[in-house]
Amino acid sequence: MTEKTGYFVEDLSEGMDATHSRLIAHEDIVTFADLSGDDNPLHLDDDYARTTMFGGRIAHGLLSASLLSTVIGTKLPGPGAVYLSQSLKFRAPVRIGDTVLARATITAIDRAKRRVTLACRCSVGDTTILTGEALVMVPSRAGR
Repeated sequence: MTEKTGYFVEDLSEGMDATHSRLIAHEDIVTFADLSGDDNPLHLDDDYARTTMFGGRIAHGLLSASLLSTVIGTKLPGPGAVYLSQSLKFRAPVRIGDTVLARATITAIDRAKRRVTLACRCSVGDTTILTGEALVMVPSRAGR
């Protein structure tokens, strides 16, 4: 892997994994709401959020999920990888001040099609906040 090119499909093996973590700040939630247009008061309004089942504001689920894109696009397989699909199951909320750890682990490789399947998981401490699976296309040395 180089700085501008991620792994080639020939260099990957099942079980390889990578992580990325981020502390979720108030500003992250506001910026994500602005970029996405999702201004649900559950994410932005303390008074409203206190009346919900969460008892306070939570981060957008897709804000946490976007950290998986960071792992896949910058670390494993890294630059050059193209997202084809992503499934997600949200399991627990993320609150302001939580540090989210995103992990992607290779579970299958189709070298002929240059496709890699990754198990995806985000957690806060010992709590799994989301799980899913990604399918990405990866460059090949033969295709250079």
